[in-house]
Amino acid sequence: MTDIHAEHRCSWANSDSLMRSYHDEEWGVPERDSRALWEKLMLDGFQAGLAWITILRKRDTFREAFANFDPEKVARFDESDILRLLENPGIIRSRAKIQSTIKGAQIFCDMADKGEDFSDYCWSFTDGKVIKNDGKIFVASSPLSEQISKDLKKRGFKFVGPVIVYAWMQAVGIVNDHADCCFRRDEV
Repeated sequence: MTDIHAEHRCSWANSDSLMRSYHDEEWGVPERDSRALWEKLMLDGFQAGLAWITILRKRDTFREAFANFDPEKVARFDESDILRLLENPGIIRSRAKIQSTIKGAQIFCDMADKGEDFSDYCWSFTDGKVIKNDGKIFVASSPLSEQISKDLKKRGFKFVGPVIVYAWMQAVGIVNDHADCCFRRDEV
């Protein structure tokens, strides 16, 4: 079967069918759901030092292991949950990243308890608008990802350096970094 979009897709997505589906259906689509934004931020934290395809292949198991990334449930995880997760070969078994996700859930819940919506917070940095880059020059971070990273760290989040935050911004559509020739560029 011929892939009619292969030559008109971001080149990084052409090497693997899972990456193609992710690119064509999810990547860069503006996400406004607080839980989904938080899940993607946590998964990007797990990706630190690894290829995104590794996380994508394990995403369903991550969701199962982390109560479908329900922040209220994850915020209550304790040492027995950490030990359970460390024995799960279907996820990245890093104590620091697991603990970071639990702490991230607690921060998410604390924000909600104080009346701060996570989606509103995430999109406040761009006044709710998508930043559409030129599609020709690609960067690993930006002054905005540095600003968001700094603010997330101040709140207590971990694994949210400027490069991770920029990748997350691309994934959730805060930044449209589809290549100028990509068929998805104007769709999202």
